[in-house]
Amino acid sequence: MGILRIILTIIFVLVSLALTGIVLAQEGKSAGLGAIAGSNSFWEQNKSRSKEGKLVLITKILAAAFIVLALLLNMSFI
Repeated sequence: MGILRIILTIIFVLVSLALTGIVLAQEGKSAGLGAIAGSNSFWEQNKSRSKEGKLVLITKILAAAFIVLALLLNMSFI
């Protein structure tokens, strides 16, 4: 079981570093003046298809992997 813990720890560190990099690569969520007027721009409607939308999806996946790995590494039988 010791080798499994080492492998999971290495994966955990890599996921942590990737998650940090992805979060830092994202833009801020400041709405700007477009939110005051309440306009629905083309950008807001197609946000999930953009680079920013993909970064958000990758962030969610990496965060889920981070939580699962943290729970697995905290279990005493591994």
